Amino acid sequence: MSYFDAASSLPLHPVARQALLAAVDEGWADPVRPHREGRRARMLLDAARETAAEALDCRPDELRFTSSGTQALHTGIGGALTARRRAGRRLVVSAVEHSAVLHAGEAHERAGGLVHRVEVDRTGRIDAQEWAQALGDDCALACLQSANHEAGTVQPVARVAEICAAAGVPLLVDAAQSLPWGPVEGPWSLLTGSAHKWGGPPGVGLLAVRKGVRFAPPGPVDERESGAAPGFGNIPAVVAAAASLRAVRAEAEAEGARLRTLVDRIRARVPGLVPDTEVVGDPVRRLPHLVTFSCLYVDGEALLHALDAAGFSVSSGSSCTSGTLTPSHVLRAMGVLSEGNVRVSLPPGTPESEVDRFLQVLPGAVAEVRARLGAAAAPAAAGDAAEPAGATGADGEAAADGDTAGAAPPERAGEIIVDARGTLCPLPVIELAKAVGRVPAGGLVRVLADDEAARLDIPAWCEMTGHTFEGAEGTEYRVRRAGGTG
Repeated sequence: MSYFDAASSLPLHPVARQALLAAVDEGWADPVRPHREGRRARMLLDAARETAAEALDCRPDELRFTSSGTQALHTGIGGALTARRRAGRRLVVSAVEHSAVLHAGEAHERAGGLVHRVEVDRTGRIDAQEWAQALGDDCALACLQSANHEAGTVQPVARVAEICAAAGVPLLVDAAQSLPWGPVEGPWSLLTGSAHKWGGPPGVGLLAVRKGVRFAPPGPVDERESGAAPGFGNIPAVVAAAASLRAVRAEAEAEGARLRTLVDRIRARVPGLVPDTEVVGDPVRRLPHLVTFSCLYVDGEALLHALDAAGFSVSSGSSCTSGTLTPSHVLRAMGVLSEGNVRVSLPPGTPESEVDRFLQVLPGAVAEVRARLGAAAAPAAAGDAAEPAGATGADGEAAADGDTAGAAPPERAGEIIVDARGTLCPLPVIELAKAVGRVPAGGLVRVLADDEAARLDIPAWCEMTGHTFEGAEGTEYRVRRAGGTG
């Protein structure tokens, strides 16, 4: 089985395992106690802090260990907002931040604060000038990830940090995805990370707060970790996290270059191997080990199961795999296709042969899922023709099942209505693709779809196939067929 989901979590690095086992026997005592066992535990904790601080390029006394990356983010955001409440109540974030940041923003709004979400382009990257305009005079804190966890796009953190510093606004950087590959550049104010992203043990987060940054940990505090993580910490896990971070950093340059070559191969070959596929994210300014692509006419969960059966563990941002009826907020903010989404993130040591095997297996897995959904012959390009399914015909009856929203509106000359209400993506897009060939060039297809994912996937389908998306009103989407044979 090939594990291609490194962006979610990694197994313990060998160095982490060794450090963890060694520290279990030495780091069990309370490090704040003055007795021999406490002093021994304190020495281990201090050494781990120095090691991790060196990797983060900060001072040891600026670094706190928390119980997770999420807690580090919530504590960092809450602490900065609390300490700077007199400066203002505005929190600036990008639209593609990790859900932990967005949830903290929602809590801030419920408490009466303001959140400004900076949009991104189709590669998932923010514009530094738009970021500068978003700060305003009442900004208490800005948050920006160093690299995106779904698309792999690297953000212009150094430039944004300079902009924030000039405006007198602290910048919190979520560096969970990029820390294994190198330190974060620029004059950032706060920074977070999560050990299980680089092969450290789960349950260890990092929060760095630069000296001079106003910070007041929210909630009850005690004497441990400067109040950022109350309670008795897991010293063996902290020791293992620091040791493994140092180890992966020593290998990062060579391994990053090797994995980048393999990811380049996936990015280049997938569109040719799998028709109607969109590779997303910045092709150059990206993490070395991560690539994301979306396949038209494919159910994301079914594709993940097919790849799992073939021996590959991957991830997805499609709505059908997330336990919700809405697509990934990252893909939605980028404005790219969400259906049939696959995220491949290669762990260190991935053999070239397994990447080649993945490329051999993928076309068959996609074709199998498409055939199961009745989409094997669905045309994508302008000018193709096929019998529609789910479109109202001459008798005016809608073919889609599960319609609970009433009869479809009447058709007019030169148009077709596809009634896909009550179905979930990718089915509305499949029916649109089948129906578009029945209207003449310049003709209109009106799609009725109540699945939230359709708001993203129908415009994305038009972008990929050359047809024109004319807009949406309620649950109706208007698609104008491009020129071609009728």
